[in-house]
Amino acid sequence: METVVVLVAGGHGVATSLWCASPGAVLVRYDLAGLSSGVVRRWVDGTLEVLELEHGCVSCTLRHDLLPLLDALGGHVIVDLDPALEPEAVCLALHDRPVRVAAVVTAVDTSTWLAEATGDEELVSDVPGDERTLAQVVVGRTEFADVLVVVGEPDFTLNAVLDRLSPGVPRVSLEELPDALMRLRRVPRFDQVTGSLLRGAPLEPAGDVGVVHFVASRPFHPMRLHMALDVLLDGVVRSRGRLWLVSQPDALLWLESAGGGLHMGEIGRRTDGLQEIVAITWKASEFEITSALREALVTDEEWALADELDFVDPFADHEMEEL
Repeated sequence: METVVVLVAGGHGVATSLWCASPGAVLVRYDLAGLSSGVVRRWVDGTLEVLELEHGCVSCTLRHDLLPLLDALGGHVIVDLDPALEPEAVCLALHDRPVRVAAVVTAVDTSTWLAEATGDEELVSDVPGDERTLAQVVVGRTEFADVLVVVGEPDFTLNAVLDRLSPGVPRVSLEELPDALMRLRRVPRFDQVTGSLLRGAPLEPAGDVGVVHFVASRPFHPMRLHMALDVLLDGVVRSRGRLWLVSQPDALLWLESAGGGLHMGEIGRRTDGLQEIVAITWKASEFEITSALREALVTDEEWALADELDFVDPFADHEMEEL
């Protein structure tokens, strides 16, 4: 029997409520609070099992427990994800398994979401080596959702941010969720190499919320870009971009930030010279962001002498640069 899964992130009892409204569904919930000690708590329809893993890590929990469990269960399964288990990573892990993800559902708490999404607070996690910020987790699971369950009353600013972060994604109350899932038609997931960075987001400003769309045909100077990236860490909810450095002419790099956390890494080989960065802003100067990025590009002289100059590159030899 095929396993059909709904992944739920963000808490607020959404998974339990959906389970109660879904006769015959199985509810699976994980608690990774003891992961550093190799302990994972898992509930299946309310029955607790304490698992002891040889290696306490998120990927071990996925490979050695969640994936085999979903393979074995069959039918309709609702998975209530611990914050350490991000929906995108789970979907990627399920890609080659006999499991179909019907929907990713994320709860948005209107009283805390914007502050969490724009801050630099570290994620409270028991996962060894976990350096993610709360903003990266909150923004990532919201952006990846097929349906957003809005907890509380959203104000104008939050609606404007969500319009740009998750354009076209249904926003429903907890009571409306079962009907919304029945009507849902999932869309293909974003491709970092070829996907549209704007994703259909409105470009016009809405109060203090706006969108910066930066495009350039020449490469970035690595050190000037490294110094300019701070402009994406203050007053920016989310930025994403495909870019290239004059010091790494063949590499296509991916930039992504949320609140005060940013990472950069290589995603492939560069096939054209177009730089593109999109930033969703809140109380930030679009002019300052654009100016800082433009000043980080190579000059005409630097570009002409690129093969002869020795550029200091803080991004060199790093699979992922954390700032």
